[in-house]
Amino acid sequence: MSGQTNTWQAMKVGARVFIGLVVAVGATALIYGVVHWTGREPLQTFCYLLIAILASRLKVKLPGITGTMSASFLVILLAVVELGLSESLVIGCATTLAQSFSKDRPRFVQLIFNVCASAIAVLLTDRVYHLAVLSGPAGKTVPLLAAACTYFLANTLPVSTIISLTEDKSLRKTWKECYFWAFPYYLLGAGLAGLLNWMHGKVNWQTSLLLLPGVYLIYRSYRLYLGKLEAEKEHAEQMAKLHLRTIEVLALAIEAKDQTTHAHLQRVRVYATEIARELRVSSDGMEALQAAALLHDIGKLAVPEHIISKPGKLTPEEFEKMKIHPVVGAELLEKVEFPYPVVPIVRAHHEKWDGSGYPFGLKRLEIPIGARILAAVDFLDALASDRQYRHALPLDEVMTRLSQESGKSFDPKVVEIILRRYRHLEKLVHKRTSGMVEPKLSTDIRVGNGAAPASGFEGSSETAGPATSESTFLDSIAAAKQEVQILFELSQELGTSLSLDDTLSVFAAKLRRLVPYDSIVIYIRYDDVLLPEHVSGENLRRFSALRIPMGEGVSGWVAYNKKPILNGNPTVEPGYGNDPGKLAMLSSALAVPLEGLEGVVGVLTLYRAEKDAFAKDHLRVLLAVSSKIALAIENALKYEKAENSATTDYLTGLPNARSMFLQVGRELTRAKRTNGTVTVMVCDLDGFKQINDRFGHLEGNRVLQIFARRVRETCREYDYVARMGGDEFVVIVPDLSPEAANVKAAQLRELAREAGHEVCGEDLLSLSVGKTVFPNDAEDMDTLLAEADRRMYAEKQSRSGKKNRRTYPRLGCCVPVELCQEGSRTPVFGKVSDISAGGCFIETGTLISTATKWRLAFAIERGNLQVEGIVVRTNPGVGVGIKFDDATLPQRERVKLILEFVQGATGPDQSAQRYLATLARPVK
Repeated sequence: MSGQTNTWQAMKVGARVFIGLVVAVGATALIYGVVHWTGREPLQTFCYLLIAILASRLKVKLPGITGTMSASFLVILLAVVELGLSESLVIGCATTLAQSFSKDRPRFVQLIFNVCASAIAVLLTDRVYHLAVLSGPAGKTVPLLAAACTYFLANTLPVSTIISLTEDKSLRKTWKECYFWAFPYYLLGAGLAGLLNWMHGKVNWQTSLLLLPGVYLIYRSYRLYLGKLEAEKEHAEQMAKLHLRTIEVLALAIEAKDQTTHAHLQRVRVYATEIARELRVSSDGMEALQAAALLHDIGKLAVPEHIISKPGKLTPEEFEKMKIHPVVGAELLEKVEFPYPVVPIVRAHHEKWDGSGYPFGLKRLEIPIGARILAAVDFLDALASDRQYRHALPLDEVMTRLSQESGKSFDPKVVEIILRRYRHLEKLVHKRTSGMVEPKLSTDIRVGNGAAPASGFEGSSETAGPATSESTFLDSIAAAKQEVQILFELSQELGTSLSLDDTLSVFAAKLRRLVPYDSIVIYIRYDDVLLPEHVSGENLRRFSALRIPMGEGVSGWVAYNKKPILNGNPTVEPGYGNDPGKLAMLSSALAVPLEGLEGVVGVLTLYRAEKDAFAKDHLRVLLAVSSKIALAIENALKYEKAENSATTDYLTGLPNARSMFLQVGRELTRAKRTNGTVTVMVCDLDGFKQINDRFGHLEGNRVLQIFARRVRETCREYDYVARMGGDEFVVIVPDLSPEAANVKAAQLRELAREAGHEVCGEDLLSLSVGKTVFPNDAEDMDTLLAEADRRMYAEKQSRSGKKNRRTYPRLGCCVPVELCQEGSRTPVFGKVSDISAGGCFIETGTLISTATKWRLAFAIERGNLQVEGIVVRTNPGVGVGIKFDDATLPQRERVKLILEFVQGATGPDQSAQRYLATLARPVK
């Protein structure tokens, strides 16, 4: 029983009841032993008693508590085996008394409890050993092992239970940590007792004197093992102290950024731990809360210092930046891998009871208990301490405000404890911090050494060049008038053109009169990269090739931070300093961000060869015009985007049909002027519908994008690739020989096959190509395109036997039709919405089965407008797809007449005329 047990009056009711129960049962066992005393083998009993008392003095201290254990259990086991119950009870209780009278003597209650618990253990051990069911061929082995296990449980569980009841510890955890380690030694003792009993069967019992070396061996084993445990425990405690000191250093780093709250962390720590103790937070939770109380604001290291130390209210933008500190703090502490849950507390310490907090809007019990405590204590300390934006409030007023937030921002239980105990807690804070020397970092000292950074100071002289004696106030007035005039001209001309190139060229020319430069680069932001849109002056090629990520180099830093740089180093621009021979050509850079209505659109950067060549007046001028040029660039980009969307296919990024017609006209005009040729290739993807049907339209879009990109990559710079629509593309190639045209067509077919295989994993896609050449095949644009289209369909028909390829072009229509199933005279009426030489789709509400044969009549009065077909696809409630029976020549002729009828019924259409022309011409 722990030496730290409370007095009898201070014990809980449960502990009193348990002690009373153990004493009653133990006393009954002792009385039973006295009444049934036999007195047999008095000499042997006396020797065993003497050995047991000696062994009881060889005590070992149990880890974690003040109780002890001895090696006397070996003698007690031997007494149970060889003597009676009464003798065993005397030996057991006597050893317990002898063990208790040591330097740290137990209280009377403890002594009575220990003796009675020992009596119960001996009684149960004796009963188990003499159970008839345990006897068997193995002799005494099984009963002895069972007796040892019984004695171990009966001797350790009562002590563990009373420790759990009096010290608020887990019974299972206490028993496992303090006693379970000793179980193997009980089994070893059972083996030794069995060995001695076997020896007594061979010789007399006086050989029990040989027990003493064995007892001592067990004792030494105990001491060595427990000594190792104590050493490990001491090492763990040292590491824990080191860990805590590391946490305190991190907390000091937080305080160094905000010196006005130097006592904040200590006050929060004291309040939080005392409240957690009253709320009976677990030991791991207490450890986590102590660490979180010190580190909960570590995320403020990621918040700009001017926000933290701002002597006034925060703006919405500044508050958004401040709100990241719980998340950043949690991310930083995740790297530490605490053995207790610190990270959830830090992440949630700004959550509120009603769910209005941040960062995740947790509410009520969703918030960890440590975070609920920390939130209320942090609020209290913020009001009771001097801050940059206000003085500390009286503690009573702080409590009033805290009570108003109970059930809104904070857990009512936590608030109730603070309101009840805040005066006592304030005294405790004062007591713990009064003798503490507050460490102060040397952040205000002046270091004498170090004249300048290696890269020099930012800034320059006040003028762009050396002052001369002729400079007078009249020169200043003239310069000011000139500056006003040029700025006025810039303002007038920036809004006159929507062309981005024209806008930037005009601006660069005018600006040079105000701010001299050797090179000017206007970067435009595209996602997270700055690309040079306008470059003039020195190193034009070098700057035109730059690609500057946001945040890198002079221009990238300006764009990312939205702040200008005066006389920066041009060589740090990514890509500019790659050639060592040109590092010294430019030495100064002046860069300002160009902020439009939608954020930073680019950066204006000027470069000079002289060092520190730009003055503050130059920066002032650029800042004055930066907003105007930013709006002009923003408008020009929007106009350019709108113009491109009108002539560009949104899916593939290729020119669309409208742009293609314009390009064909331009190419034909050029060819007529130069007596050159123009090859037009009309391409159609075969099997594309099957890809859409099997893999979905998103995968079909991927096929189109891959094919379009690869065709563009394999063409010459002056070749033209456009998407007509759907799965049709047009390639316009000037001055290409017939042989090269055939090679190009074969290359396009292979690209189509590769694109289909990359997406689908099988060869489903092919390409039909129709080629025409100006002026050999046609001399005008319409004829040239129509002939290429006809040849493309002719090639498609020549491969009509291939599976799942679109053999015939389709005509959209709206023509009534009468259907009659084979072997039936009952007609069904429907509407043809799509027709080709291979079949049609009929919209009808009648349920029609697949694989049935039907006769279609397109005009009752003309019997030759009837054709037979078979249903190949049904869509219940919508319609059916019918394939025409074109096995015979008469059937094909009727299909042709039907198509002419449908075309006439639908009205003139250029695509229909091209289609009928295709059918009219023989396929070679």
